[in-house]
Amino acid sequence: MSRLPFYFIVGLLLVAGTAMSVQRHLQFEIPWLPGKQQEVWEVEAMINFNAQNGPVEVNFALPSHQQGFRILTENTASSGYGLAYQVNELGRRAQWSIRQAIGSQQLYYSAQVLVSPDARAPQQLPPELPTATVWERPYDTAATEVIERAWSRSANNASFARELIRDVNGEQQGENARLLLTQFEPGELIVRLLGQADVKARIISGLLLEDGRRRQTLTDWIQVYSENDKQWWLFDPETGEQGKPDNLLLWETGGQAILEVLGGSSSRVTFSMLTHSQPASAAVRNHLSEDTLLNFSIHSLPLEEQALFQTILLIPIGALMVVFLRVLVGIKTSGTFMPVLIALAFIQTTLLTGLIGFLLIVAVGLVIRNYLSYLNLLLVARVSAVIITVIAIISIFSVVAYRMGLNAGLTITFFPMIILAWTIERMSILWEEEGPKQVLIQGAAA
Repeated sequence: MSRLPFYFIVGLLLVAGTAMSVQRHLQFEIPWLPGKQQEVWEVEAMINFNAQNGPVEVNFALPSHQQGFRILTENTASSGYGLAYQVNELGRRAQWSIRQAIGSQQLYYSAQVLVSPDARAPQQLPPELPTATVWERPYDTAATEVIERAWSRSANNASFARELIRDVNGEQQGENARLLLTQFEPGELIVRLLGQADVKARIISGLLLEDGRRRQTLTDWIQVYSENDKQWWLFDPETGEQGKPDNLLLWETGGQAILEVLGGSSSRVTFSMLTHSQPASAAVRNHLSEDTLLNFSIHSLPLEEQALFQTILLIPIGALMVVFLRVLVGIKTSGTFMPVLIALAFIQTTLLTGLIGFLLIVAVGLVIRNYLSYLNLLLVARVSAVIITVIAIISIFSVVAYRMGLNAGLTITFFPMIILAWTIERMSILWEEEGPKQVLIQGAAA
């Protein structure tokens, strides 16, 4: 009979398992090895405002997955307020609302942010060019000269934005730039000048993460769209430095207001942050609600069931090792699954305690089984008697260990009683047929 279907099934399962492992590692950064720790930031935003004794609606920008960071969980605290999340092409926002509020109000938003070097931001559409800026004299002449000066020293949109920022805020600042700054803030002025030169740009807001900081505010950054590369470039509006710092969490990337409050005054938002490490498995559990593939895996089960399957899934691996030792190495074992189940018990009892308990139970069981052989009992009756004997031995050893203060001895109850009974029965028969030498060899291999 052809073995081709068998080889095909084995190859298919191997490819599918490898592909799933690679996909989980790349998409969710599930580590190849256990024990890996990942850095997580706890970020809390506190919104304060004064309600004007009427309906209140608060609209607040929220962060999203982005380069270097992944949002794990988010929570809000807003007593008496209704809450809704809104998602559009410009980003995510939270909207609180209440029918009646008066006096000082506080709303809280907190998020767990995973430091993820492989995370990538979703594709963002470039903004439309702003309407042509109408400058009054003498600002029109000053704006034109600033643009022409930066344009002559640039080669593309990125270098043009860098030179423009330096002309406005840096050491190259001239009289024209100082004149324009009397009418506009630096960031707003730079975006206006870029728009006048047909370069798409916008102001976004980010949070510089520093462990233990409180009452921090967002900082402005300038995003410039490159038509040639079809991608965004980020610039510091004060220095002109290009690129995203590792500790910068972009909070609002759509060019919209960070906080809008209707029915309130004196609104402001401040941020606090802490960093800590957590096992990589905790981050995986937070992705279950987002990924369909993981939702149909064992990781979607409750933790108690996951712990159970963690033990069960060791049985095929153990059986494979036993087959390898028996077929290729030539070691004789007491069956195929019996050594595996005993080894699983050692995981619960620890190796030294498990070995001592196993040897004591089997040794006493062999003595009693030797006596039962003189009674000429049938197989079923004899095995039943051995099972009862094993239960009695475990009970006695547990009580004695407890009375002697040896709490580790109580773990021998993890041994599977049926397997121990069959082990004693098989070793007893092996002793009678092939002698004590084979009992020692197969018992050691088990």
